[in-house]
Amino acid sequence: MKQPGNIKQFITKHFRHFNSAALLDAARAYEKHLEDGKKMMITLAGAMSTAELGISLAEMIRRDKVHIISCTGANLEEDVMNLVAHSYYKRVPEYRDLSPQDEWELLEKGLNRVTDTCIPEEEAFRRIDRQIYKFWKKAEDNSERYLPHEFMYELLLSGVLEEYYDTDPKNSWLLAAAEKNLPIVVPGWEDSTLGNIYASHCMKGEILPTTMKSGIEYMIYLADWYENNMAKDGVGFFQIGGGIAGDFPICVVPMLIQDLKKPGIPLWSYFCQISDSTTSYGSYSGAVPNEKITWGKLDIDTPRFIIESDATIVAPLIFAYLLDI
Repeated sequence: MKQPGNIKQFITKHFRHFNSAALLDAARAYEKHLEDGKKMMITLAGAMSTAELGISLAEMIRRDKVHIISCTGANLEEDVMNLVAHSYYKRVPEYRDLSPQDEWELLEKGLNRVTDTCIPEEEAFRRIDRQIYKFWKKAEDNSERYLPHEFMYELLLSGVLEEYYDTDPKNSWLLAAAEKNLPIVVPGWEDSTLGNIYASHCMKGEILPTTMKSGIEYMIYLADWYENNMAKDGVGFFQIGGGIAGDFPICVVPMLIQDLKKPGIPLWSYFCQISDSTTSYGSYSGAVPNEKITWGKLDIDTPRFIIESDATIVAPLIFAYLLDI
């Protein structure tokens, strides 16, 4: 019998109580979910791409341990930004000590800060902007319309960015997803740098808003995917952070059941959320999983977990457990 990997052994031995025990329980349930032949969605909120979650997530994709992803527009683009401009990023470990003047000086240098990491505007945003516009315009000229992630897949698979690769491409989760044509849902894509850039091209009369498919079309896309992949027990839901990346896709199940009146639609069959948002009043990110039962998203018996910790620590550990490394 194959011995478990070092990280898996370490987690199993040492993670016994509180958030560490919740992590182990969630990892074991995720593993059983896959062993039972069920599929899993992962949702990405926050700045997970800038935090280089792709180092572990890309391998999860390659090994078929995730079957669909929901992410913010920022996470969609920032994985590619890191791919083409990694060495230009600036880490600011002393970010808590920065004054407003320090922040302004970073802006003047073209550095946009995300906690302890600054994204270089010229090398990251502009390299992608100059190339992606060509694909947007080509689609419009051909009277074609695509979803945001489909344009990003076309951009990556075309090879036009390869000359700019600035880190190991095996660490890009979006490139791994593109190579597998993994389904992706990007609710609220407009709330991203490329979304803003796209809007600016529309306002200048250079491209039509309708060339880019909408969030409603993403919900239809997701509903079709869920029906074709739910089997009899439903799909699992592994949520990193909160917000629209999680709230949008989890609603597809009650929509199918309550609004479309479709028979035989199973609820989500596994739920785990990694969040540092404490339980609070009216907050989606701070809602305990049981609340989702009242909304027709989870069943009474759905395995459900909440790990109240930093996702940049927790998610790579769970992925390492599942990858048995």
